[in-house]
Amino acid sequence: MTVPRIRIQGLCKRFGEKIVLDGVDLDVPVGTSLVVIGGSGSGKSVLLKCILGLIEPDAGRIEIDGTDLLALSARERRAARARIGMLFQNGALFDSLPVWENVAFGLLAQRRVSRAQAREAASGFLAEVGLDAAVGALSPAELSGGMQKRVALARAIAARPDILFFDEPTTGLDPIMGAVIDGLIVDCVKRLGSTAIAITHDMASARRIGDMAAMLYQGRIVWHGAAGALMESGNPLVEQFTHGRREGPIRMALRK
Repeated sequence: MTVPRIRIQGLCKRFGEKIVLDGVDLDVPVGTSLVVIGGSGSGKSVLLKCILGLIEPDAGRIEIDGTDLLALSARERRAARARIGMLFQNGALFDSLPVWENVAFGLLAQRRVSRAQAREAASGFLAEVGLDAAVGALSPAELSGGMQKRVALARAIAARPDILFFDEPTTGLDPIMGAVIDGLIVDCVKRLGSTAIAITHDMASARRIGDMAAMLYQGRIVWHGAAGALMESGNPLVEQFTHGRREGPIRMALRK
């Protein structure tokens, strides 16, 4: 049996009395792009942060190529997670650094290249996301929202990771720019041969990015299938969410 690139088993996380992840099981095969959907507060970002090591889960296994990250030493975990590139929801660019230094931040932090080499490399990564080398001299504040997303994507791929995570990659973008970013993501994932996980509320984006899709609800995966089947899954929870229906099994908690 082929070992999946990422395997999540029985993952649990709670914050006080609130259970966020309640035994999540999920496999992501090598070279597959998985989209995780679910309502606000359903635990999508917490799931990614657990895999990234930003949050420590209460129980479960997080495997990469069959190795449980939670059983490794802190140093071994860092080495394993260095294989992951991340595009954060709002770009998370450093305002005090020029664009080229944002893109090459990981390379410089690991002292893998000189500053001159890093700047040259950053120009190449910017070109891969459709930006001119001259953009490297600008500050993030001088960029539009779409350009900031492209820079954040260039930073995510700079270390040539074999795993990529995307947290709401089209949030705040108009439909056309959202489609452009999705196209760049698909191109970068294919060019690198990476395995990818994206979380999104945007159903058009989910179908463009994903090979497979899964829905997280009340801390568990309630549906898993082809991304192309999202709009006609046959699952009442998925149908209500993907079609944006008020009526259905999902009840939104309203404060009085």
